[in-house]
Amino acid sequence: MKRRYFFQGALAVPLALSSYRFRAATEGEAKYIDPHVHIWTDDFKKYPLASGTTRADMELPHFLPEQILNHARPSGVNRVVLVQMSYYGTDNSYMLDMIAQNPTIFRGIAIIDPNAPNLGRAMADLKSKGIRGFRVPLVDQAGEAALRSGKLDVLFRTAGIERLAVCPLINPDYLEALAVICDRFPQTPVVIDHLGRIGMSGRIDEYQVRNLCALARFSQVRVKVSAFYALGEKRPPHLDLRDLIRRVHYAFGSRRLMWASDCPFQILREPYEASVGLIRDRLDFLSAEDKEWLLRRTAEELFFS
Repeated sequence: MKRRYFFQGALAVPLALSSYRFRAATEGEAKYIDPHVHIWTDDFKKYPLASGTTRADMELPHFLPEQILNHARPSGVNRVVLVQMSYYGTDNSYMLDMIAQNPTIFRGIAIIDPNAPNLGRAMADLKSKGIRGFRVPLVDQAGEAALRSGKLDVLFRTAGIERLAVCPLINPDYLEALAVICDRFPQTPVVIDHLGRIGMSGRIDEYQVRNLCALARFSQVRVKVSAFYALGEKRPPHLDLRDLIRRVHYAFGSRRLMWASDCPFQILREPYEASVGLIRDRLDFLSAEDKEWLLRRTAEELFFS
């Protein structure tokens, strides 16, 4: 998913101090959850970029917790799952500090070296700090080879023991390979990002849709219905994705699906509301209960319980 988009002013919101503590939701407010948001800061002294990453690689100078909430709250979203930004590699410090400052608002999905010594202990420690999942890239042959070779086995096994999610950022070509490890670790929650990135080319491929839906046979697998800005026609109101979402909903059921934005990359292309509004207002095959699961309850059960 190439992320070289022009800044259109959508992020020009008043900023507070990074130590600002956000108020909790009050009774009667919508309580949607956005389970896929990236944040980063321009405080490079305290939070240095990973080796090989430079400021020139960053789409924006920063995207802070207060910025996502300024965009999300008008659409009824008041809790967020932060996904470790690749700019920091496996140093999850910035995300962990933001979770510590606002533990009722944020949870996290970390990046960890699957070959690190004492991996199980490190994963359990991150869990105690608000991490509820680990991102695994499966976007090329190297990722597929790691999956098939057993290099990810300790991560998957420990995630199952700790009830932490493994969250593959996966290209459609590797959905069949993912089934192999799902079969071997049936107790490990798996959350597939961005509808398996089907439609990145602009075309919804029938074979890829079948492979994604086939993963519904594994009860531990869930799917993020997200990143609409990067799929299909790549523009609101995203009704070209209706049939894809309908078929995934039919295969998995609403209790195994969760909507997400993929901010800030979504709001570089379109308003935040364009994404949440597709699920809330435009898909007539979703019941009110379905929408509750997609917009809140699935993510709540996995990341906030």
